[in-house]
Amino acid sequence: MRAMTYLSLLAGVAAGCSVTGNVKTTFYGVPDNDPAGSDAIAFSCSSRGFHAGGTGTYGDPLTFASKQGSGYKQCEIVYAPYLKKYIRNEDICAACNTAEWVDVFTGNSQNGGSGQINCENQLTPDAVQSVIRDPPTNLAVDTTPLWNSGTCNTGHVYPNYTPSSYCGGGGSTPTCQTGCSWAGHCIDDYICTNGACAQP
Repeated sequence: MRAMTYLSLLAGVAAGCSVTGNVKTTFYGVPDNDPAGSDAIAFSCSSRGFHAGGTGTYGDPLTFASKQGSGYKQCEIVYAPYLKKYIRNEDICAACNTAEWVDVFTGNSQNGGSGQINCENQLTPDAVQSVIRDPPTNLAVDTTPLWNSGTCNTGHVYPNYTPSSYCGGGGSTPTCQTGCSWAGHCIDDYICTNGACAQP
């Protein structure tokens, strides 16, 4: 982590909404941050200063880290449909070895130790996800913390979404980003057939 100057919150204002696919999505928190045991981040993008956090709204996006030199601008806000949260590029991910990799802060700036790290692993999807660049500011948001003082909220991830429905797109066919194995993986009245969501 290294200090950076304050950058405008205007980064990420919807000007040319686009969908970026094939995004590896992982999670980190206080126990496995650099330095460990700290919520320190590389960039100061808000009144939080150099501290990770956020609830996931557009006005209070959740911190994410990316590869240094990736295509994500410092303090850029993107929308993660998998989480139904706005996330902001506020940190450098040393382990991220591809440009399309977001490492999302799990929230709660307390050290949850091995329990929090286990939660991060549970939250990590098997498949790549999509993020919305320059997103509209009024997309659906779930402000439930991913990790909250010993509770891992794995029920607050949303693997079934349609990337093309963002940025003014249409369509209602659900996606199964991680493949479906039971009916609850599919939305509306769709059913899971041979690992894919389909109409009955």
